[in-house]
Amino acid sequence: MNMKSTWLRIFKYMAAHRLLLLGSALSALISVLASLAGPLLIGKAIDRMLGQGAVEFDIVFRLLSWLAIIYALGSLFSWLLAYLTNRLAYQTVNSMREEMYDRLNNLPLTYHDNHPQGDSISRFVNDMDAISDGLLQGFSTLLTGIVTIVGSIVLMLYTSPIMTLAVLLSAPASYYVARYITRSSQQLFRDQAKIVGELNGYAEEMIGGQKIVQAFRYEKRSYEQFSDMNRRLYETGVKSQFISSISNPSTRLVNNITFSVIATVGSLMVIAARITVGDLSSFLIYANLFAKPFNEVTGVISQLQAATASAQRVFKVLDEHVETPDSSRSAILPHKQETIEFRHVRFAYRPDRPLISDLNLTVPPGTRIAIVGKTGAGKTTLVNLLMRFYDVDAGEIRIGGVNIKEMTRDSLRQAFGMVLQDTWLKSGTVRENIAYGKPEATEAEVVAAAKAANAHSFIKRLPEGYDTVISGSGEQLSQGQKQLLTIARVMLVDPPMLILDEATSSIDTLTEIRIQQAFQRMMQGRTSFVIAHRLSTIRESDVILYMKDGDVVESGSHEELLSRGGYYAELYNSQFTGEAEGSR
Repeated sequence: MNMKSTWLRIFKYMAAHRLLLLGSALSALISVLASLAGPLLIGKAIDRMLGQGAVEFDIVFRLLSWLAIIYALGSLFSWLLAYLTNRLAYQTVNSMREEMYDRLNNLPLTYHDNHPQGDSISRFVNDMDAISDGLLQGFSTLLTGIVTIVGSIVLMLYTSPIMTLAVLLSAPASYYVARYITRSSQQLFRDQAKIVGELNGYAEEMIGGQKIVQAFRYEKRSYEQFSDMNRRLYETGVKSQFISSISNPSTRLVNNITFSVIATVGSLMVIAARITVGDLSSFLIYANLFAKPFNEVTGVISQLQAATASAQRVFKVLDEHVETPDSSRSAILPHKQETIEFRHVRFAYRPDRPLISDLNLTVPPGTRIAIVGKTGAGKTTLVNLLMRFYDVDAGEIRIGGVNIKEMTRDSLRQAFGMVLQDTWLKSGTVRENIAYGKPEATEAEVVAAAKAANAHSFIKRLPEGYDTVISGSGEQLSQGQKQLLTIARVMLVDPPMLILDEATSSIDTLTEIRIQQAFQRMMQGRTSFVIAHRLSTIRESDVILYMKDGDVVESGSHEELLSRGGYYAELYNSQFTGEAEGSR
């Protein structure tokens, strides 16, 4: 995407605010016409002052009075132009930011897995601010510049066609000088925006993981890597700003040379009585006004280039393919248990590295399924496919006999409650976090869910109880307490089917026992998928699946699998043998 197509696309967002756009254009037109009328009156006033004792004061005062009125009107509409373009710029960027936020929420997990969060945040915040700055600096300059150039040419032709030709011949020189410099610096601005995104992503990772950074004494290496990125950003920023800053002095040099030539030619024409002194004065002002837009554009070229580079990064996100939308014929999954079937499912995160080759599985309603296996066996992938965070490459998954691709995602995901190993809380009160999936829940329902998750006692010990405000990362809570809140969140929603992905891995043994008791009550009569490394938590499951290389290689109850002496028995015995040896 080049600079022209980028700004045409930005203009489409601006066009949505037609009244502001029309008001800005009208204000620019009036303010410029006022500035163009002024030199004409100044020239006429000069011609009425022929010398000592030959000044027509009544006409001069009348012309000066009109000049004052015109300039006052021009100042008023210049202020109005600045006000309207400010509103237009911020509303345009607000529209783009809203669309980008919606797009980020609807992009498949594939995108988020392959792009650092810090870089996405940088596009959402820093790049949007750069676009706003570019619009503020560039839009009013563009509006006034077009009218100024056209109006100046018309009035210069009216005054002296010969001198106008000299002015117009200088315009291409200014244009090509600015164009050459712009092309040289544009790539640098793209690199600068990219490095800013990398720097934000790295800083977010290191700051968010400060405990690990300090625990592994990684501070020095972290600082060195940050310094390297910061150095590259500095070097790229200096080069881009330096090259773009040359544009304004270069065009001014061309314009000043032109101005000198015109003044010389004009003086000779005055001596030859071809034009008056007043006409020459007016023409020189118009020549200066003609050059002004070129100088102004080159003066804000760095902001415009930074805005262009940032807009290209934003549009790259907006052009990403979102999840395939549900069709009007998509079925709605009833909020109840149904038979779940995996039929010849094949899936790979990367085409060259297949993970699941031919998975077949039938889960009757109310079945408690435990999924075990070594890391990377495909346990969590199975859940991701079931929730349609990813779609299968081949085969199908059916719930109640209906392919999940023919269901609405909302109804599918509402039918499952998920408790994951990684806790996620939002900034807000404890009550708001528990009621995240059911905002309309009553106080009694929230408290009941917290009690069921064994979270009520520690919540009451917080400074404000359920009204205690916690941050998104929940620094004031232990990892186990955060996990209890996520469990309470699912218990409040009371879904017909459950997914527990290492849900108790961050909780101490005593609390785990209590949580298991709560889970037992919650899973009673519900279809449940339990992924766990600690095999002591899954003994009571109806069916245990052992996955290897994306396929189910063993299935059965705990006792059946132990008696077979296969993969599960080996994993189970090695785990408990290791625990026994470690306790000696």
